[in-house]
Amino acid sequence: MREVTVAFDGHLALRGVDLDLMGGELLAIVGANGSGKSTLIAIAAGLLAPTSGTVRRDPGIRVGLVPQTSNDGARLPLTVADLVAMGRWRERGPFLPLRRHDRARVAEAIETVGLTPLARRPLGLLSGGQRQRAHIAQALAQDADLLLLDEPMSGLDAASRDAVASALAAVARTGTAVVAVTHDLAELGEVDAVCRLVDGRVVESSPAAPRGRGHGGAATVRA
Repeated sequence: MREVTVAFDGHLALRGVDLDLMGGELLAIVGANGSGKSTLIAIAAGLLAPTSGTVRRDPGIRVGLVPQTSNDGARLPLTVADLVAMGRWRERGPFLPLRRHDRARVAEAIETVGLTPLARRPLGLLSGGQRQRAHIAQALAQDADLLLLDEPMSGLDAASRDAVASALAAVARTGTAVVAVTHDLAELGEVDAVCRLVDGRVVESSPAAPRGRGHGGAATVRA
């Protein structure tokens, strides 16, 4: 995206933001409440059009979006595998049975986030961190090229945050571009690039120490 500005009723939520997302990179978007983090995620997901500026996506790119942690999923009569299988609805719809390929993608997504032993466990019996990882796996099962997460650590205890951070690193190693919004950068562990927002502006951007994982160079964020 280039020179992206978003205004709501005269209020500027984003101001001239430039952002490049690269496959295999984990980018942290950091800022306080009201800094524009969630608006930036909505723009990247295609849920919101910029007031000005341009957003370009590679043709055919698949975007997976994981909203803020919620306990609503705990009330659903679904297992982890059921929830993740819903990620294949983009290919099959909700009524056709899954093919062998679909089942393999579901199993692979569950394995990536470290939930294979819990695949048949009901969502209501999971911890907050386990449930969040299940939602990440659901997005992966869509064959997402870009995974966007809005406050994935919200409401989680330290152990759950560590588990989710490990899952995000594992997802990035598959070649997926991962963008996670957070108030506290330390919660995400090691990341490849950082974008810090204040009042809708990028005030700091920097690549983290390389880990040799990227597929196309470091993520670039320019203010």
